[in-house]
Amino acid sequence: MTPEQRQRYARQIRIDAIGESGQQRLLDAQALVIGLGGLGSPASMYLAASGVGRLVISDFDRVETSNLQRQIAHRELDIGEPKAMSAKRTLEALNPQCRVEAIDWELDDDELDSQIATADIVLDCTDNFASRFRINRAAMANGTPLVTAAAIRREGQILTALPGGRPCYQCVYPEALEHQETCAMEGVLAPVVGVMGSLQALQAIQVLLGDSDALRGSMLLFDAAAMHWQKVRVGGRADCPVCGSR
Repeated sequence: MTPEQRQRYARQIRIDAIGESGQQRLLDAQALVIGLGGLGSPASMYLAASGVGRLVISDFDRVETSNLQRQIAHRELDIGEPKAMSAKRTLEALNPQCRVEAIDWELDDDELDSQIATADIVLDCTDNFASRFRINRAAMANGTPLVTAAAIRREGQILTALPGGRPCYQCVYPEALEHQETCAMEGVLAPVVGVMGSLQALQAIQVLLGDSDALRGSMLLFDAAAMHWQKVRVGGRADCPVCGSR
């Protein structure tokens, strides 16, 4: 670790549970962030700021005006640009020491599997069941820890799926809901996605540091209207098509 890095990350290094050895683990780590919208923006920014050494960021959408209310990695001048490239510029400006690889096309199954296999942790910041199911299957198949979150209206949830155990995302959601609510239809309060994306980064960092027990086997629910948090125990399903045989 260089003197500049010691100075940059001094406030984290002072934490007894992290220290220089923990900070070095972050510097040596590679995180994959899929989705660079309301969740992926704060998640990737906090990972970069905290010193995760390499970020692979993936999104095939382009920045739209309606994104700017909550997707803080993007600016008005980025409208029309691929979100992956816009976020890459933001992250590199935030921490030039962070190595950022941007993927601005939709990953096919082989590409997704390859990216997840080389990552130390995956953050699912997508907004639909089809993508979440694909990411969950690939993460569990490769034994890569997965932090997945969602937010809508004034509500949020986060789940961590760890290799070699249950539950995985599909234990909780065996099938896609018949009526999938979206932010475009139902709306979302900007700070709610900020809270949930920040929690994804926090949980990812703790997993990288070897401290993953806090949300093991639990889903954390957030109701912003009531300012209420609920930690719900969720068990694995023996008939889960992804992890049921483990």
